[in-house]
Amino acid sequence: MEGPTGVVFPVSRADGARSTTAVGRAVVAGALRRVDPVGARAAEQETNWRSGYLTHFRRLVEAGVDDPSAARQIARDGLATLHQQLRVRPTDQPAAAPEPPLAEAFAGGWPVTEPLTTQVVTGPRAVEPELSVPYRGERLRGAGLQRQLDDWVERGIIEPSCAEAVRAVAANPDWLDLSDLTVAVLGAGAEMGPVHALLRWGGRIAAVDLPRPEIWSRLLPLAGRYAGELRIPVRGDGELTRRAGANLIHDAPAVAQWLGEQPGRLVLGNYAYADGGTHVRVAAAADAVAVQLREQRPETALAFLATPTDVYAVPDEVVAHSAAAYAHRAVWSRPVRWLSAGRLLRRNYPPGADPGIFDCLVPQQGPNYALAKRVQRWRATEARSNGATVSLTVAPMTRTRSVVKNRALAAAYAGVHAFGVEVFDPATSNTLMAALLVHDLRNPAPPKRHPWQEEAAAAAHGGVWRVSYAPRSALGLAAVVGLTGARS
Repeated sequence: MEGPTGVVFPVSRADGARSTTAVGRAVVAGALRRVDPVGARAAEQETNWRSGYLTHFRRLVEAGVDDPSAARQIARDGLATLHQQLRVRPTDQPAAAPEPPLAEAFAGGWPVTEPLTTQVVTGPRAVEPELSVPYRGERLRGAGLQRQLDDWVERGIIEPSCAEAVRAVAANPDWLDLSDLTVAVLGAGAEMGPVHALLRWGGRIAAVDLPRPEIWSRLLPLAGRYAGELRIPVRGDGELTRRAGANLIHDAPAVAQWLGEQPGRLVLGNYAYADGGTHVRVAAAADAVAVQLREQRPETALAFLATPTDVYAVPDEVVAHSAAAYAHRAVWSRPVRWLSAGRLLRRNYPPGADPGIFDCLVPQQGPNYALAKRVQRWRATEARSNGATVSLTVAPMTRTRSVVKNRALAAAYAGVHAFGVEVFDPATSNTLMAALLVHDLRNPAPPKRHPWQEEAAAAAHGGVWRVSYAPRSALGLAAVVGLTGARS
């Protein structure tokens, strides 16, 4: 059948085109409509969504920052609009057949064309008995890990609450035993995912990723080396790497059914990534699976990694730290601001802001990436408000393949050290984030008054929250530093 199938954007023109822009505008407007009607109208009327989305995604945070109920309403309405906007088109559906909204697809009989079965792979090694974090060629544990946490906190690379959480995991190595859980990892092959660490700690993982042999050729040897258990969705016969996996966009009902059959308490972690509009489709499919599993198994916990390149409300101590850093650099940055008519090296926050609004949306990543990641934050807010255990942690800037293939981002990442930001290697980031996941599952925090406070807890942002300058006003100079360093 011609055209996309599975979770799809709706047809928006007579020629059959499907517009990601129309959906992005509609979802943002729908999220704002009850809380900020003026903001909703501005999003609907935005004529240059590709660059103009930055203002509207910031407004999604600002509109709820003073009122916890407003922030939760934005999350609920944004999710509802997304599920109404996106459509489902089964693979065997005739071209002229109607495409129901994603919100109705599971209840309306989106068929499981072929159920998934389970293949289990285990390794021979003993469980790793303590927390260790790979960092710059070493494995930090014990006193070495404590010193590094102190250094990161002192330099503003991670929040003090992040260090406290990692210390708690290090002090309670029995927490690493997750044998009572099944951690379902959507996007099991992702560089930022927790698969490596959880397998070392003896965890049981239900791994979901695309049915591509190259992905499973990387994952299966890991399970064979470490102590954990990798549970793999399979179909058909033959070599395991060729029959493993499921496409979440096309197989969401089968994935939900398969995950619902896994043993132990379920933790559903979404680490999947894709380029462009496909990322929104993946995020929506994963969200539909989360809704289905929470209905079937209400004890299901949810896990996400929040990107540092987004908009967040941050506490007053972060604002004060940034203000002190700005004052220290003011002498040499003032001429740059003057020559650029104020476009470069602007303050990160207005003095005394409480909370401050941190804005690190990066135009090169685009509105589809911003929407896919915002969906995860909205689901975390909605699930927490309904009593679910949720782990959502802001991760640091990391040299992942998806970043370094973008020249502009790669150059900026290579130069941000000049502004006090540390970019992490994937092995460090994913182990640190896995430790925070363990902390959130074993020692869940009591509910906070405001959703932004829950998002800010234990953030490992790499320093961008606490630097002197608003990120977009400094990233161009960071890219120059990065390019200069690469050439030299």
